Amino acid sequence: MKSQPQTKKILLALSAVGPGLFLIGYNIGTGSVTTMAKTGAEHGMGLFWALILSCIFTYILMVAYGKVTLVTGKTALFNIKSEFKYGWMLSLYIIIALIIGELLALIGVMGIVADLVQEGVRLAFDGEIVNTFWIILFFVVILFILLWYGRYQTFEKILTVLVVLMGLSFLVVFFMVKPSFSSLVQGFVPSIPDTPGAFGLIAAIAGTTCSAAVFIMRSTVVAEKGWGIKHLKEEKKDAGVSAFMMLLLSGAIMAVAAGTLYVSGQTLENTVEMIGLFEPIGGKVAAFILIIGIAGAGLSTIFPIVLIAPWLIADYRGTPRNIRSTSSRILIFIALLFTFGTVFLEERPPALMVFSQAFQACILPAVAIPIFILINKKKLMDQYTAKMRWNIGIAAVILFSLLTSWFAIADFL
Repeated sequence: MKSQPQTKKILLALSAVGPGLFLIGYNIGTGSVTTMAKTGAEHGMGLFWALILSCIFTYILMVAYGKVTLVTGKTALFNIKSEFKYGWMLSLYIIIALIIGELLALIGVMGIVADLVQEGVRLAFDGEIVNTFWIILFFVVILFILLWYGRYQTFEKILTVLVVLMGLSFLVVFFMVKPSFSSLVQGFVPSIPDTPGAFGLIAAIAGTTCSAAVFIMRSTVVAEKGWGIKHLKEEKKDAGVSAFMMLLLSGAIMAVAAGTLYVSGQTLENTVEMIGLFEPIGGKVAAFILIIGIAGAGLSTIFPIVLIAPWLIADYRGTPRNIRSTSSRILIFIALLFTFGTVFLEERPPALMVFSQAFQACILPAVAIPIFILINKKKLMDQYTAKMRWNIGIAAVILFSLLTSWFAIADFL
């Protein structure tokens, strides 16, 4: 009899941080897993400082974008378009850049999920191989049905389940493989390794955590929740839970790789390879749990990605976000077609994920600078303009965004 009220309390707590869970689901996908595992395997915990900074800055911009939406009642792109002289051009640039980046990510995400499910089937059925095309088709049909009939509240519940499943899987594997805690502690000293690709990894950590799309979507999901200025405390709490969970789960993935692969001198090139490397350490059970966790991470990312085009366009136009409209359904269908990209492209999914994350890092300044101006506009925000400490925080994010953009460009060149 006591378990029912306790379960109800947990569900109420999760529903109170709905937008945060939605963004955790969006942010911690297969790209995050690949990036954090690769970073841990190659550099131990030496780049953990970049993850901490990214999560702190993610919290600052999430609160800022959420606050402007709570005060104005308008979403991010509509505010940018309305409040700047050439805001429509900046808004269109953000829309086009985000959609291109997310479609590239979508190809990589579904490719990695399909590869992982294929590996899971192989392990479970003595070498049986299922073509990735049929695996992708299976998931696309389910996703399309859910998106055709669903509402935001439905997606929030599905993402809650996937995020909880993902989080538990990563934490269980962390304790199963028993990483070397002494090596983890030693690696907390901040450094930039003098090795090829180190700058790119820092940019990827920033791009996959402090992602431009997260802040634009933050504004939209806060509006979908129906919150107003009286919910400012809830909005800050929600952003804090979201940023902390991103740090905890991403840190756990990095730590598993650092405490096992890094100390034994093994390298990591892709997500499926990670399963093969962990299997001797944690056994088949650890491998299956890891497959479930990473597949959950991937599927929880796909939901927001396929919604990004219709939501961004509605955001720009200042119109209701109706995913059951004909135009939204067409855009969702086109996005889902991109999930078959890895079947026809020679480039492997992890490479596409790294490129899309570096691309995201380059968009961040275009998102960080406008919110600094908007949140300080007295005419727009009235008594809710940013205080000194928040201005310092947002200014720090802008500097960080410019630095990581330079890292991404330098590594690419």
